[in-house]
Amino acid sequence: MSAAMRTAMSLRSRFALAFAAVGAVVAVTVGALSYHAASDRVLAEIDRTLRSTTTALARAEEKRQEQAVADAVTEGTDLFPGPDLPGPGDEEEAHPVVQAVARDGTPTLLGGPLEKLPVSEAARTLAASGAAGQSDTTETEVDGHTYRLLTTALGGKRGALQVAVQVDQTHYVLGGMARQIAAVSLAVMLAAAVAGRLLAGRITRRLARLTDVAEKVSTDGRVDHGVAELVGGRDEVGRLSASFSRMLGRIVAAREAQERLVHDAAHELRTPLTSLLANATVLHRVTELSPDSRDRLLDDVQDETRELGHLVDELVELALAGGREEAEEPVDLAGVARRAARRVYRRTGRLVHIDADDSVVRGRPQGLERAVGNLLENAAKFDTEGSEPIEVRIRRGAVTVLDRGPGIAAADTGRVFDRFYRADGARRLPGSGLGLAIVHDVAEAHDGEVSAGARSGGGAAVGFTVSPARLLGPA
Repeated sequence: MSAAMRTAMSLRSRFALAFAAVGAVVAVTVGALSYHAASDRVLAEIDRTLRSTTTALARAEEKRQEQAVADAVTEGTDLFPGPDLPGPGDEEEAHPVVQAVARDGTPTLLGGPLEKLPVSEAARTLAASGAAGQSDTTETEVDGHTYRLLTTALGGKRGALQVAVQVDQTHYVLGGMARQIAAVSLAVMLAAAVAGRLLAGRITRRLARLTDVAEKVSTDGRVDHGVAELVGGRDEVGRLSASFSRMLGRIVAAREAQERLVHDAAHELRTPLTSLLANATVLHRVTELSPDSRDRLLDDVQDETRELGHLVDELVELALAGGREEAEEPVDLAGVARRAARRVYRRTGRLVHIDADDSVVRGRPQGLERAVGNLLENAAKFDTEGSEPIEVRIRRGAVTVLDRGPGIAAADTGRVFDRFYRADGARRLPGSGLGLAIVHDVAEAHDGEVSAGARSGGGAAVGFTVSPARLLGPA
């Protein structure tokens, strides 16, 4: 059994136990409350009947006491209303037992099926010194049967009066009820455990799949294990599964992009390195070269070294562009364009004309400034002979740089933002082919798009947009 299955089984067991515990607590609580309510009600009815009988006897005239007892015994309230259940003490009709207790504790049976009732210390106390109406209720065993006994003080020198009734049937019914409640509670607990296990199985099935994929990723380093099959459901587990699937998808895409970057970088670095190696070989015979040849060789080494350094800088920038942690903040695009224009002017001497509205967006200021700067440097590189300023146009989060260079061929407009791509007309110019790729990554990080096309009147119009959702309004 895999660790994922062990984890899932553990969760299912915990769910089952939790459901069983909750079901048992609810069933036992409801059963106990029901049992106590029924028991209290039945015993209260018996006690009420005992009190009624005692009251009737106490009010009867002394000379007609025996007749009052007979009436109470034969016409008293039915202690067990409704259909009887078979049980101990159910063979014959239950009649009250009436007994008088003198002040000295001597009992005198007044009626009922017993010879006498036991007189407890509490009953003797009530008979000797109890106030009229003071009573005590208890249960006692007589001849193998249980009787509920009410002792009531008559006051003065009259002693006390005891009335008892057999409650074997009552205890039998209440015991049956308790057993039924216990059986129902056990059934509810088992049903809750089964339901909890089934429900937990449905919930943890996707968790087990996620665990299995995570273990495979941590074991063999592959991130393409069943990414598409993880998505499902709208609950928290489904959302976790979807997020995990998206995370794996992004890791797969990032790894592919990394491998592609390494492959392309190796290809691009090979050219200047090969040239430098060739020049280094020639330097071994530097004394045999003429002064002009030496100067051209050194210039070539310097140019190749500079180009190699620029390429390394571009590679580092491109590799870090997606993962750089730069806090987002309100950014004035016109201010970004002005800073980038000043930097390009210092490097190339080209003037930049900025035609901008007052758009403010939520974004990464350094990334946006790098993207605008790359567009301006790209325009300056292709428009080296131009004397007119390079134009930057900003409208509602869309940045477009227009030049008066040779323009972009229709076949190249869809590829100029690819890494290391260089059109045929640009191969003789310096550059790594990464500047516009960085612009593409910045636009993508701001939920926008890139565009490239022809400028009206000749030249190129290259730019990017920021998502309209990131527009914050005018500066």
